[in-house]
This record gives sequence, C-alpha cells and structure tokens, in this order.
Amino acid sequence: MRSRTLALLALVVLGIGLAAGPAAAQAGRGTGRISGTVKDEAGNAVAGAKITIVLLNSEAVVKREALTDKKGEWAIIGLGTSQWTLKAEAAGYAPTTVDIQVKQLDRNAAVNVVLKKAVAGKAAVADEATLVTIEKANQLFEERNYDGAMILFQEVEAANPDVYQVRMSIGDCLREKGEIDRALEAYSTVLEKAQADPENGKDMSAKALARIGECWLKKGDLEKAQGFFKQSIDISPEDELLAYNVGEIYFSNQKLDEAITYFALAAKIKPDWSEAYYKLGLAYLNKADYAKARESLRKVLELEPEGERAVVVKGILEAIAKL
Repeated sequence: MRSRTLALLALVVLGIGLAAGPAAAQAGRGTGRISGTVKDEAGNAVAGAKITIVLLNSEAVVKREALTDKKGEWAIIGLGTSQWTLKAEAAGYAPTTVDIQVKQLDRNAAVNVVLKKAVAGKAAVADEATLVTIEKANQLFEERNYDGAMILFQEVEAANPDVYQVRMSIGDCLREKGEIDRALEAYSTVLEKAQADPENGKDMSAKALARIGECWLKKGDLEKAQGFFKQSIDISPEDELLAYNVGEIYFSNQKLDEAITYFALAAKIKPDWSEAYYKLGLAYLNKADYAKARESLRKVLELEPEGERAVVVKGILEAIAKL
C-alpha cells in the first residue's frame, strides 16, 4: 500500500497525473472577473486597445483577450484564481505589461493602464502588423515550433532594429533548440543594450542575466550560473516573478535546494501568491521533506480554497497523510 501511495504521489508531483485530468483541462477557468480602463498620458480614453492576459501557471498556458470600447473600458470574465500577466497595446503607443492577481471569492480591483505614445527611435513597436507578427511568433513558441517562431522574431528585429528586446525571444528559441552558445550570444547582446538604456533597461537587464545564468546551468557550470542569478536578483530584489523564474530553472534541472531558496524568496516578496507556495511544496516533496511540503501546500489552500488547484493540492495532502 505504501509503495502504491508513493507511486501515486510521484505522478502528481511530476504532473503526469494532471495532464489528462479535468484540472489541466480547466486551467485558468473560474468565476473571477477583472476590468479596467486604458487611457493615454493626457487622460483620454484609448478605444480599440488590445488587452491580453496570460496565466502565470506551470501547468498550462492560458490566454484571454479583450478590446477597449469607446470609453477605453474593458472586462474579462470566467477567470480562475491565480496570478496573470496583462499586456495592453494599441497602434501608436508603447505596449505596457503589468502583473495582476485574480481572485474568485473577492472583488478584484480595477486595472487602469496608461499608455505612452511611441517615440521614433525608441525601443517600441507601434504598427499593428508588427504586433500581429509578434503574437504569431509567441504562439509558435508556445506550440514548440521554435524554428518558425525564430524566423518571425528575426523578421521583427530586421524591421525594428531599435527594439533590442526581440533579441531576447530569439535567444529563447535558440535555448529551446539546444543551441546554448548562440543563445548566450543573443542574451549577452540584450544585456549590453539594456545596460545602455536608462529608461527601460533595468527589467530587461535582470531578465537577460537570469537567462544567461540558465544557459550556464545547462552547460553544467553551477557556480557561474549562480553568479548570474545573483546579479539578476540584485537588480530587481522586489520582483517576485524573477525570483520564481529562477526557482523554476533550478527545479527543472533538479537543483532542489536552490529552487527552494528562490521559490521561498518569491513567496516572501508576494505573500498572497499561491503559485509560489505550490512550487515550493513540490520542491519539498521531491526532497521527501513532507513536513515542509505539507506546510507550503496548506498555505496554498489558505490563499486558494476553491478551484482546480485546490483539488490537486488536497489530493497531494491526502497522499502525504498516508505515508
């Protein structure tokens, strides 16, 4: 009986049991509603702005979209409790991205976005056709068609040489294709340009450093990887997503102690983010530290008592209780 329970628990931890179940199929769905406005810097409504939200969840990629009306207002319903990334974009404006926490049991605060006019020569894509190309490239990347995605990203880069951020996406494609040295070159280029960009470069510098660290980890140089990860966190010590992503990198490479450090940091920065505690619990499970796993997963249920994640967590806790 004990061996059967351990085997079942292993399937849950690895996500194998989730792939075919209703939890994965229902990822991101729920009763949550978010709404807000998009305006320009003068306070005027931006009609027809595109709102895209993407679920920040390790189990599935979920995307929802909406357009603002003539008053600049928008709304999206049917969302599950989780943290999402929201992107607002409109022709003639620089895109803006924010992270939002969606709850099903409470009313969510309005998300009011201010778009800045795109300035010639600045690192921003303003035309609708290019934004569509980027969206297609991102979709191909999600579908693991890295060659196709990279071709489109390279087209965008060729047409918008000042938008150095696109080189990050090219590096991601190269990394996923296993071309680590070329990916390192791409990320190093982003880092160099970001460090010379005092207005928008801080965030990109942190992300580039984290990706460089990931490349060195894939090359087997843990010490060098840790150095880049530390630099990344030092630049943005209050960015829970950055800490979480570093934890994910370590977790996927079975560096569990390091993963725990960064998942715990993400949870400390944003104590109401259930995803950080969930991954922290899985990391402890992989170390067979059931007491700490139970503590982290119970925290998930405090923050997210209903929905598909809660069902999964309750199942894991029941399996732990039988050990």
